[in-house]
Order: sequence, then structure tokens, then C-alpha cells
Amino acid sequence: MGKNATSEQSFKPFISAEKILPEFTGMSIILGIILAVVFGAANAYLGLRVGMTISASIPAAVISMGLIRGILKKESILENNMVQTIGSAGESLAAGAIFTLPALYIWAEKWNMGSPDLLKITAIALCGGILGVLFMVPLRKALIVKEHGVLPYPEGTACAEVLLAGEEGGKKAKICFTGLGIGALYKFISDGLGLFPSKIEAAIPGYRGAAIGGELYPALLGVGFIIGPRISAYMLGGALLGWFGFIPLIANIGEMGEIIMYPASVPIKELGYWGIWENYIRYIGAGAVAFGGIFSLIKSLPLILQSFRDSIRNSSRAFKVNRSVRTDRDMSMKIVLIGSLVIILAMMMLPIIPVGFGGALLIAIFGFFFATVSSRVVGLVGSSSNPVSGMTIATLIVTAIIFKATGNDGQAGMIGTLTVGAIICIIAAIAGDTSQDLKTGFLVGATPRKQQYGELIGVVVSALTIGLVLTLLHNAWGFGSTELAAPQATLMRLVIEGVMGGNLPWTLVFIGIGVGITFELLGLPVLPIAIGLYLPIHLSTPIMVGGIIRGILNKRLEKAGGESHSIKSRINSGILYASGLIAGEGLIGILLAIFAVAGLNLAMNINLGIIGALIFFALLTYTLVKFSVLKKDKV
Repeated sequence: MGKNATSEQSFKPFISAEKILPEFTGMSIILGIILAVVFGAANAYLGLRVGMTISASIPAAVISMGLIRGILKKESILENNMVQTIGSAGESLAAGAIFTLPALYIWAEKWNMGSPDLLKITAIALCGGILGVLFMVPLRKALIVKEHGVLPYPEGTACAEVLLAGEEGGKKAKICFTGLGIGALYKFISDGLGLFPSKIEAAIPGYRGAAIGGELYPALLGVGFIIGPRISAYMLGGALLGWFGFIPLIANIGEMGEIIMYPASVPIKELGYWGIWENYIRYIGAGAVAFGGIFSLIKSLPLILQSFRDSIRNSSRAFKVNRSVRTDRDMSMKIVLIGSLVIILAMMMLPIIPVGFGGALLIAIFGFFFATVSSRVVGLVGSSSNPVSGMTIATLIVTAIIFKATGNDGQAGMIGTLTVGAIICIIAAIAGDTSQDLKTGFLVGATPRKQQYGELIGVVVSALTIGLVLTLLHNAWGFGSTELAAPQATLMRLVIEGVMGGNLPWTLVFIGIGVGITFELLGLPVLPIAIGLYLPIHLSTPIMVGGIIRGILNKRLEKAGGESHSIKSRINSGILYASGLIAGEGLIGILLAIFAVAGLNLAMNINLGIIGALIFFALLTYTLVKFSVLKKDKV
């Protein structure tokens, strides 16, 4: 404790506790709400397509600085911090929701029940989001303050550095907005006007069942740059295993006769590579993803248990706070306790949240435990390595077993189980985001209580809009389709159906588990490979293009000994531009979904074909190179 105490006592934030600056203002709240909706919708679209989301904190901070400083000519780092606090809540709630709730839409269609009630989706998101914020409040002093210097909170620290470099905010915001505009324009002329196809593919001659393709979208290019070459390569490796390995193997076996293998109902030789992927590869991929998620949770158990013990032991000291010091003021513990109790009682009693007494009790126990775990894990390894999917799968398995043992194993039991898992998933995602934001606030000198209220505002606004976004996207393309694969939500559905009904093709799932074990023994990260195996190869190829561009910069930085400010600035510029590409495509994707539901067709009678698609994607790729590898200005 000596080291922690010394670190706590010696640390001075950028804005001292005695200094009062505008922070929780009408402008910061309104701008934060707008960005929460924008990045929440964009991340919902992205996550449903490729199974991953991007952090909104830094893009939100950059846009805020560009608007507040560049346009309004105001200087207030605390207002900018409030904007990113509210804005990033939308991304985190969207992540928790899309990893689980689309299963409700798939079941509703399967059972001919109509789309889920928007009020139900909103209520589930609200409960998870509010509890995620409230559960984090008593942990702030223990994790953010007393562990300063021990828990780095990578994203929170990086966001603070961006805010502290606010003098360049206008230039950075311009890069982000440029990416947003180009991403939106590209998406509109490809999928809106239909000037060229956004998806291309070709069978491999002489290699039965093998095919290669690409979905040439700005978001996938941007994702590749952000996650870098290594993770992009792991995803492509998983895709190659599926499309150049398993699919050709099954296709060739199918040529031996009229072989019908469950779950397909027709002979294998009639399926084609898409039919084989749909009926077999997705289950193999699901097994690998499930193993990766659960095993990452198992590997984290020592850290999880230690984190929980430390947090609970130290959280008692969170009450010994000098309330007269602005930077030490948390939300009232009365509000935290009463608010948590009200939400838990509401879940017990309201039929719109179908979890019952037992489910609400499980949420209270698992929710606080995983909120604590999530907050500490992201402090150590960052949000991208937070095993939220493993926590959710573990919750679903335990809940499904309990519900089935108590006779609640029909459709209502499955919906109740998924609801418990969805709320836990959102709690863990929001708790991790809140802790990163509070770390940023701690470094710049924000008021914790105001940030916590800002998180609640972001959560409430996002919860009110996420149901509309999900319903819109489902009505336009359908979850589980090639357009919106919804990989995590489909996996959660398979886990529940497997426990409740035992009707999964377990042989295929166990093959996927075997694949996961093999990669784990080889020392490779299972989850990105498994996601690549689960998704069509068409998603991994453009991601790899973005990863290669980032890899060029990474290699240059490595040769420079990791100390080149010029190369670091190019990487930062590329990340901002890539974030803009993702947001731009996501927003136009939502707009096109509205058009699709309304029956409005904007397609022109001109289509430039595959050559046109490749030319336009090459031009798009060049813009990313221009704002990263070839960027000359310091950002």
C-alpha cells in the first residue's frame, strides 16, 4: 500500500481541485448526447457486421475540441472531457446490447412472434446501463485513485493525453470529419446509388468448394488499421482455415454420394460453399469462439478473484473522502444504493423484464461481481482484452442450468436467460467504459460526481435509441444474414438453445473447440482466429488491407526505436481518419436501412462491375494511406 499511497498523495491533476472551470454545461451535455447517439448507432451497425466495436472516447474528444475550441472559440478541457464521457457511453451500451439482444429478434422470427417490443429492449438496456454506472461508483476511489501508478487504464490515459494536447484539436477534428464524410459518401454511392458492387467474390478454379471474396467497405478498412496487422492476420488466418480448408474438405466429401449431414436437409453436393458455411462452418466457428471466450475467462480467474478481493477491501476507504475537495466528490452513496435497489426490484416485478425473482437476484450478484472484474481488468490490459463475452457465456450457462432445473425451460425460459445475460453484458461493458472515463477525468482534474451523472445521461439516451436502431437494422437485412452476421448474439442463442433443448450439432461445435484448443497450445490468441473462422472470409480480406497499412507504420516506428514523434503522429492521424470512416459508413448504413424499410430504392441504372468496385476501393485505400503513411503535418 505504501507505493499506492505515495502515488495518490503526490499526484496533481492538470486542473487543480481549487480551480473551477465550466464542465457540466448545457453545451457539453447536448454535444455529448449527439455523439452518444451517433457513435452508438455506428458501433451497433459495425458490431453486428464484424463482431467488434471501436472505442468512441478519443474520436468524441477530438470532435468536441474541434467544435468547442475551433468553432465556438472556447477553451475548456473539462467540457471536452464531459463530452467524451457522455459520448463514449453510447458506444459501450451498444456493444453490450448487440452482443446479446439480436437473439431476441432471431427467436421472434423463428417462433412467428413478431419483432420484440421496443419498450422491452429499452428497459433491458436501461437496467444494464444504469447498474453498470452505479456499481462502479463505490469502486472509483479504490481503483482509480489508490491504484494510480499501478493500473494504467490505457484508453483512459490515451484520451487524457489527447485532451491535454487540445491546442491541435481543430486539426484533429478535421481529419476525423474528413474520414466521416468520405466513408459516408463511399457507402452511399455503393450501396445507395448502386454505382458499383460493394461485395465481390470468385470461386477458386480447380479447387472444389474454395472461394475468395471481399466486402469493400470503409468500416472494414478502418477496423483493420485500428486493430493493426497482427489481429487482422489472425482473423484472416481463421477465415482461410474455413474457406480454404473446412469448406473444400466438406465439399469433396459431399461428392462421394448423396450424403446428407445434419443440420442441412439436402445433400452436401447441392449446398455450394455458402450453404456449407451456413450449415456447418458457423457451428465450428461458434465452438471456437465459445472456447476462446470461456478459456480467456478461466485464464483471468486468478486476476478476477484478486481484483474482487482488493476492490472490496479498498472500497470501504472510498467513503473516507474529503467532500470539500472538488476532485474527490462522488455521486451520493444514498443515490447509488437506492438507485440499485429500485432497478433490482423493478426487474423482479415488471413483466416487461422477463427475469423473475431468481433472475434479478442473479443479475445483482453476477452484475456487481463482473462490474468489479471489468473495471479492474480494463485498468490492467485495456478494454479490447476485457473478456466480456466469456463473462456473458458463463452467466448464460449458469442461468440456463438454473432455469431448466426449476422447470423454466421453454421459450419463456430461453428469453429470460438471454435477458439476464444481456443485462450482465451491458453492465460489464458500461463499468469498463466508466472506469476508463473516470481515469481520464482523474488525470485532467474533472469532478467525478459530474462525470458519473454524465455517464448516466449517455446511458439513458443510448438505451432510448438502441431498440429503434436494432429493429431498423433487423427489418432491413435480418440478423444472422450475410449482411448482419451478429456473431456474438448468434453464439449466445446457440449456447442457450444447446443447454435448454440439446438440439445443437454438437459434433461440429466440438470440432470448433478442438480448433480452439489447438491454437491455444500453439500460443496463438484464440478469439480473433475464431471470429475469422466464424465470419465469411469476405470481411477479413479488407480488414487485412487496413492492417497492412498500419503495419507499415508500426515497422517504421519499430526501426526508429519507438521514439519517433513524426511516425506516432501519423499513426494517430490514421486512427482518427479510420474512426471517421467507420462512423460515416455506420450512419449511412442506418439511413439506407430506413430507406429499405420504407421501400425507397435509390439505385441507378449504372453499375461499373467488379473492376469499378476495385478501382473505388483502391482510391478509398489511398485516402487512408494519405492520412497516415503519407501524412506530413503533425497531429
